[in-house]
Amino acid sequence: MRILLTANASYVPPRGGATRSNLVWLAQLTRAGHECRIVCGVERDRAAGQSGPPPCATFAVEEPSRRVHVLRQQICEFRPDWVLVSSEDLGHALLREAHHQAAGRVVYLAHTPQFFPFGPASWNPDGHAAGLVARAAGIVAIGSHMADYIARELGREAEVIHPPIYGPGPFPLYDNFERGVIAMINPCAVKGISIFLRVAERLREVPFGVVPGWGTTAEDRGALERLPNVRFLPNARSIDEVLAQTRVLLMPSLWYEGFGLIVMEAMLRGVPVVASDAGGLVEAKCGTGYVIPVRTIERYRAAFDERTMPQPVVEENALEPWLAALAELLGDGAAYRRESAASRQAAGRFAAGLDAARMEAYLRALRPGCDTPPAQERPATIESLSPEKRALLLERLRKRRMAP
Repeated sequence: MRILLTANASYVPPRGGATRSNLVWLAQLTRAGHECRIVCGVERDRAAGQSGPPPCATFAVEEPSRRVHVLRQQICEFRPDWVLVSSEDLGHALLREAHHQAAGRVVYLAHTPQFFPFGPASWNPDGHAAGLVARAAGIVAIGSHMADYIARELGREAEVIHPPIYGPGPFPLYDNFERGVIAMINPCAVKGISIFLRVAERLREVPFGVVPGWGTTAEDRGALERLPNVRFLPNARSIDEVLAQTRVLLMPSLWYEGFGLIVMEAMLRGVPVVASDAGGLVEAKCGTGYVIPVRTIERYRAAFDERTMPQPVVEENALEPWLAALAELLGDGAAYRRESAASRQAAGRFAAGLDAARMEAYLRALRPGCDTPPAQERPATIESLSPEKRALLLERLRKRRMAP
């Protein structure tokens, strides 16, 4: 098979769980003898992450409007059997172009509900784009919780294929009760940095560590730097380099999570995880303890941060449950080791049930869609605009928001 993957996220270097998942799938497909290509974004600061090269030919394009053009060229030149459109496509321009150029051969990879064109978590609801997802030859969700969300909000069944991202094992066991940091990955507003900062402020005698990610802004960095017990951990080639020095993983996410890959990675190594109950995090925790209810983000301002992400309206959340969970895990060795063992056992069962060849089998069995949607003018999207026109549009939105 010839398989073309497209996403607006950076793959050079890869940033985020969705990107890592897609790369694992493509690596498996490439090893199985299939020809794969990627059309994607590129990280301006290439030093922001470390990773090896993608497993196949990659066309990394910084300018969004040109990225759509390159996708069109690659579909025409490569003639893929399947075009995999990852949900990291906020303006839905790649989705529209894929359907326009490869009608009936589009598979939607549903990772991040905020990027879906449908559902209450969507940042950019779009009826036309939602219809394209509904007409896709296939939809892949990385967990049952996400598949239920898609069925409920779109009325379309999704195939649950969790990426074999964790490796074959055996996984090291980190018995870090007496050492290590309280760690957070990708500290930012939607991931719950507001809770993390307050917890670190209250527990001044406890060391904390953070790994900045795709959502971490300069303002986030400044707030973290002001706390003397918080240190920055380097982006690492292997997650073990981070988890080996992690005492407890904190995942206070406030947006609707698709799954939470880092939760499973920590649990496989016996690192206790204290997580919110946002979206698929409950599924990722596999029935283990320390899941804390939160008031999730429901609204976003008509403004964007430096990462071009919508600015969320973050509600106040009670701090006491987080402090109580950490007090128990940090102060009671028996409680810590019970949770460590339960986490490792539950995660081990989950990982053992994954099939690395599942995506290949799914694509082989899939049949192209028979109905081609009627030709129509494709609506303008954010990605199709030049940088100057995008800046003008954002300025007009800002003035409209400020108008009485």
